[in-house]
Amino acid sequence: MTEINTIPTSATGQVVRTASVAPETALRLLQTQTLLAIGESAEAEIISVRQTQTQTQAQNFDMTLRLTLPSGQQATLEASAGKPLSLGTGFTVTAQADSRLQATLLPDSRQPASSIDLSRLPVGSTVQARVIASQAQPVNNGQPTYKAVISLLEPSFAGQKLVVESSSPLSSGSLLTLQVQGSQSLSLVPLNGRIEQWLLGQQLDAQLARQAPTQELLKALQNLTGGLPGNLQAASEKLLGLLPDLQQLSDPKTLAQALARSGVFLEARLMAGQPQGLPGDIKAALLRLIAQLPNTPGSTPMASAQVGAALGQALPAFARSTLGALGQAEQRQLALDFPLKGRLQINSDGEADLEVLLKLAAAAISRLQTHQLSSLAQTTTSNDGTQLTTWQLELPMRDQRDIVPLQIKLQREEKHHRDQQEKNDPLWKVDLAFDIAPLGPLQVQAQLYRGSISSQIWAEQAQTAQLVDHELGHLRERLLAGGLVVGELSCQRGTPPQGPRTAVEQRFVDERA
Repeated sequence: MTEINTIPTSATGQVVRTASVAPETALRLLQTQTLLAIGESAEAEIISVRQTQTQTQAQNFDMTLRLTLPSGQQATLEASAGKPLSLGTGFTVTAQADSRLQATLLPDSRQPASSIDLSRLPVGSTVQARVIASQAQPVNNGQPTYKAVISLLEPSFAGQKLVVESSSPLSSGSLLTLQVQGSQSLSLVPLNGRIEQWLLGQQLDAQLARQAPTQELLKALQNLTGGLPGNLQAASEKLLGLLPDLQQLSDPKTLAQALARSGVFLEARLMAGQPQGLPGDIKAALLRLIAQLPNTPGSTPMASAQVGAALGQALPAFARSTLGALGQAEQRQLALDFPLKGRLQINSDGEADLEVLLKLAAAAISRLQTHQLSSLAQTTTSNDGTQLTTWQLELPMRDQRDIVPLQIKLQREEKHHRDQQEKNDPLWKVDLAFDIAPLGPLQVQAQLYRGSISSQIWAEQAQTAQLVDHELGHLRERLLAGGLVVGELSCQRGTPPQGPRTAVEQRFVDERA
């Protein structure tokens, strides 16, 4: 298989309109052909065109045709015509002699498109494409340009072609990921970013499939307290001892410490050579607990980490198919939704307690890693320089005898301008999700910008929504006492709308304008 090539990341492509072509054109072959018998037909497309002059100073157009024979095999022929023909144009050619073809234009639906249909490929969307023909164009104003024909690889487009122009050469046969900038413009997504995105997606899919809420493990450990072997009992008590009390999290310092040891920063702390925080880290405590459990057959939570090595050995043999599938996995969106739902269902029928604990501990590790990978997937930089940094995590906390998970998502949005030395003030977004008896499930969305805060709260129970709405005045007083400018505070029954933009976010965008 042909190696995958790429072009500089700054390269952009512009969709160009195909020149009009006569419905039927006589072609003179520059070589004797034996592929088609007299009267036999095949489909052909132009993969290169060269303008020449004959001895009589008449203009001539030499071209290379790619024929698709009735058998499905492909071959190339050199031909000549007295009329201008466009790169990528498709014909049905019929042999009239060993050195002459009659070319009939294929229907418009079989020709390269003259623009991008934004109803099917909206601005900002990405599409996979393969370069099927490429050719340098005459230098214009000292700048080289290249024309290429690309074939879209998405199943819904079924081989739709585009003719594009680029400031950089596009190698025939290369695979591209393109982002739609407009009906006449595309930009290239660099290959290294696609591979990283593919690796991240593979890990995210794997961890999501085997994760379960951490409180399932913690409740099981509570019920087995005193009935575990020595080292395992010590590891269990250490993990349970790290859980903060619900009331303790009302203190800012205690909350900051709980966030720091939630497990989401474990790898960053290890890479920075800061082992002093490891004894109090929840993820480290989970790993120590797993180390004390008996090993059982099957994969571990980190088994899919081998995918990186496998990728290096398998490229480029399968890269086209895997990279072509980017963005098509609908299941991946579940890992990016907030709050994160439990996926793995663990049935303990007929299994020993230690086997169940191992499964629950492995699922808890996958739960933490799903949050970590989701944070990476939601950390992006847009084309206008806006950088969105995401930290998503989960804090198990004690509410008397109950263990309640508090899911948190923090986002910092900063806009950088190349012509400005100073950074703009960041916009902070905070999402919370928890379920405390007897209030039931609650979700909070808040945004902070330049000392101004707004928030919306959703309660699934009608009685809870009324209670929270009644207490919003007290919340406003507390925020004002903290030195903040308070915007809209509201509570409603239900759950927040899913998607990249919520109502409260829209209001903040208006306030920043």
